[in-house]
Amino acid sequence: MTTRLRRIAGNGITHVTFAFCAMGGWAMFANRGYPPARFLLAGLVQGTLSALLTLFLKTAVEQLSRRIAGTYALWAPPLIACLASSAILATIHALSGTPEILKTIALPLAVSTSYAAIYNYSLYRKGKRA
Repeated sequence: MTTRLRRIAGNGITHVTFAFCAMGGWAMFANRGYPPARFLLAGLVQGTLSALLTLFLKTAVEQLSRRIAGTYALWAPPLIACLASSAILATIHALSGTPEILKTIALPLAVSTSYAAIYNYSLYRKGKRA
């Protein structure tokens, strides 16, 4: 991988932009059976939420993994992150009038929870070695 490509791939703006486009696009797809104004709004809402959650998920998992000890540290941080993300996504989509809330948030939650679990596991393993 070239230095320039490595720099772009490691850039936080790249991650946030990708999250906005990918998950906003998914939300539009999940709501495609509704009028354009509804599926476009769902895409904008989900894209924005995914971008913001991408910014905060890593930090939240790091903070939680530092504060939780024992075997709880293995599963509690990603579970807490998933529950918080679920509550935020469901609430804001309900307030914005997204027609297909469950379909809209299923993929973003699966991706973010998987990321949180894998990242948390890597932190857990590092802590066990230290």
